[in-house]
Amino acid sequence: MAGTQRRGRRIMMTRGELDAFLGTQRTCRVATVGGDGAPHAGALWFVWDGTALWLYSITRSRRWAQLGKDPRIAVVVDDGHEYGELRGAELTGRVDFVGEAPRTGEPCPELDAPERLFAEKYFEMPRMPHDGRHAWLRLTPRSVASWDFRKIPG
Repeated sequence: MAGTQRRGRRIMMTRGELDAFLGTQRTCRVATVGGDGAPHAGALWFVWDGTALWLYSITRSRRWAQLGKDPRIAVVVDDGHEYGELRGAELTGRVDFVGEAPRTGEPCPELDAPERLFAEKYFEMPRMPHDGRHAWLRLTPRSVASWDFRKIPG
């Protein structure tokens, strides 16, 4: 992963903590940029493979259209209710479109791992169901900032 977190080093997650956190959280917030420069944010399911964040998006969405014109993206995954429990990560970079769009299940070896992870995480099934409405976006982050307020003393 590129990018080094300078501020908040005391509360940033270790690589292992970040992997565990992203592996168990279910929902992220995705921010894209519209043609007029206005941001758009929405919630989405995802999987983390240790290197990339895989997003399963509806292909007829505003998000998909905006990313087709400008692949820059910011994704936030966070958790916690009380101040001392807050933790999360922001991943930024550019997305790649992977596989056919919409996804119908055509063989694509690059999607074997993310689809297995996604099916297990969200459907408790070994294989990914395809609805012909969604497709895959891959974010290999250029920068990652993380925080875990549980590390703040006292």
